[in-house]
Amino acid sequence: MLNRRTLLAASAASLLAPMARAAETAAPGVAAPLLPRTRGNPLCMSTYSIWRFKDGLQLPMDDCIRLAASWGFDGIELLHMQFEQLADKPGYLQRLKQVSLREGLPIVGFSIHQGFCTPDLEKRKQHIDHTLKCIEIAYKLGISTMRLNTGRWGTSKDFDELMKNRGIEPTLPGHTDEEGYKWVIDSIQQCLPKAQECGVTLALENHWGLARLPEGQLRIINAINSPWLAALMDTGNFLEDPYDKLEAIAPKTAFVQAKTYYGGGLWYTLDLDYDRIAKILRKQNYRGWVSLEFEGEEDYRTAIPKSLALLRKSFTAA
Repeated sequence: MLNRRTLLAASAASLLAPMARAAETAAPGVAAPLLPRTRGNPLCMSTYSIWRFKDGLQLPMDDCIRLAASWGFDGIELLHMQFEQLADKPGYLQRLKQVSLREGLPIVGFSIHQGFCTPDLEKRKQHIDHTLKCIEIAYKLGISTMRLNTGRWGTSKDFDELMKNRGIEPTLPGHTDEEGYKWVIDSIQQCLPKAQECGVTLALENHWGLARLPEGQLRIINAINSPWLAALMDTGNFLEDPYDKLEAIAPKTAFVQAKTYYGGGLWYTLDLDYDRIAKILRKQNYRGWVSLEFEGEEDYRTAIPKSLALLRKSFTAA
């Protein structure tokens, strides 16, 4: 007679059998074939979505975590500039982890600012040191991926002028893009041992500067050729013909930032087809995080929930 324990064991064995057979068919030392995708992407909110560098909207990180949880996000991405002055305060990072635990909202991404595209060796060292320090912060917070920038030439008067020129700016007089690539590659390579030690994957964003186009972003990633450097896909940073460009970087993507522009964009507005973008990522079997970066003029309290609904519609499909 079969007892309850026997029935449970038989049921478990029947569920595990397909996975066991898949593992048996894999060659020694080769990972078993991936099982079919059965879920959509988890969605998180970048704290930038609340602030957007707008006066009066600099909420404490604790409140950003609680708000994101109340809206129904699956996780949260922290922008370092929003708590940079507090990060070294004793107990501050530990408190953020505790708020995250109590709200049931994991901290899954970390965006920092640095610039390696400069002929000034001392400035590059300062930005390398800053990046190493931030890798340690990510480690302490239990975050497994951190956004990098290449930096830019800085020949625009300000960011508004850079945006007016669609992210294009001339090189510094007397220097070339080739020099810039060397500085960026060398600088990132100096950060990789710490990234590996801490288990933090560095994700180079298609931001302004040398990674403004996929060719530049992929040139850096491919030249370094490390498992600890991947691409961060920002859906709103390819201003012309974005879909082919997003498809080009999709195979290297480890984290996605998804822009929305309710109320009109702060600098520009893109009409992005998220069903199409989700399809591009599914084609690469991307199972990772999609982080909302709301960058519009509408009140964040209405725009962020609408943005979440928009992204859920596209990214929760299997």
